Parts: sequence; C-alpha cells; structure tokens
Amino acid sequence: MDTQGCICIFAKAPRPGKVKTRLIPALGSDGATALATAFLQDTIESIASLPWAKAVIATTEYLDSSIVSSPGELWLQGEGNLGVRLERIFCRALTGSSIAIAIGADSPGLPRTFLEQARSALQKVDAVVGPCEDGGFYLLGLRRCPSGVFDGILWSDSDTFTRTLANLQRAGLTVQVLEPWFDVDRPEDLARLRALIATGRIHSPKTCEVLAQLLS
Repeated sequence: MDTQGCICIFAKAPRPGKVKTRLIPALGSDGATALATAFLQDTIESIASLPWAKAVIATTEYLDSSIVSSPGELWLQGEGNLGVRLERIFCRALTGSSIAIAIGADSPGLPRTFLEQARSALQKVDAVVGPCEDGGFYLLGLRRCPSGVFDGILWSDSDTFTRTLANLQRAGLTVQVLEPWFDVDRPEDLARLRALIATGRIHSPKTCEVLAQLLS
C-alpha cells in the first residue's frame, strides 16, 4: 500500500481561558493551557512518525515557536463554523494528496492503529469516521469532499457523529466507521488518560510530564 495521506491536526492556539475550559476548575487556566499545549505537541510528534503521512497543523492563528518549534506546514482554518473550516481544509489537502484525515488534539496519543485503519479503509471507501463516546468524532477521513457536505451539522452536540454520518451518506459517499475512542474534555477524563499512559496503551510523553506536575 503506497497511498500518501495528509493528516490535518485541528487545534486552537493554546491561550489561557480559551482552551480546555472544562478542565479549568480542576487544573486552573494556566494548567489547562499547559495541558492543551502538551496534547498538541504529542499529537504532532505522533503524526510525524508515520512514513506515509504529511502532517499539517490546521489552526486558528499562527503558533508561537515556544508551542511548536518545528511545525512543518501550518494552515489557517479561516472564518466560518467548523463545517465550513473542515471543508476548506479538506479541499486544500486533497489537492495534493489522495486521502485526507482530520483529527483533533483532544485525543493525545491516539493509537496509531486507528490511523492505519483509516488509511486502509480509504482504499475501499470514500469516507471513514471514528466516533467519540460523547457523540462527536475523533477522526474523519475523506477521499473526496463534496461541496456543502457538512452543512446543517450541530457541532459539539450529542448527535454530531450521527448527523455527520448521515450527511456523508446523503452526499453519496461510502463510509466505514472505526471503533469508538474518547476526547479529554472533562476532569473525570484525566484519570482515564493517566491510566492508559501508565499501561502503555497511549504514548504521550509531554502530556505525561505535564499531568505529573499538575496532579502531583
């Protein structure tokens, strides 16, 4: 399998009070920002280790070198809701790659097997989606991106995944669904994250270091 893919990491610039706001009660504003930064750094390192993937950071603003020392390609998401920004980034990615995969930085140490499964699925189907346990999705991959395919989807909602799947199918795309995974959004997610890191299921060295400092 020689398919080259573009993996786009969607991330907000880590600014106090703007990222991981639901973790602020447990970690404080600066702690939540430090953790969001570690999430992004670990995600970038993980994607960089895939020989078939071109890594792109799709962000809301340019990132300081203290956040990402060697970011590779950085694309601004631009204006509009998440659906508009997803379509914009997917269309750009697919001009130079046969497949494009979008992930967030909210699942640090996303098991490499999910990315390999997504790549494999996109040899056979038009789209692949990895559902999140909260009703969203942690991964979305496309071989083509029809105009308006994300219209009408309510983002960060309990049925975001269901609506996304319906839109993809309505646009005539064949879809494969991956096994569920989780985002780290709430204080109760932190214990699960630490346990997965401790058992080796997740490899996120910077996240591990920051968590040890914040929760010691």
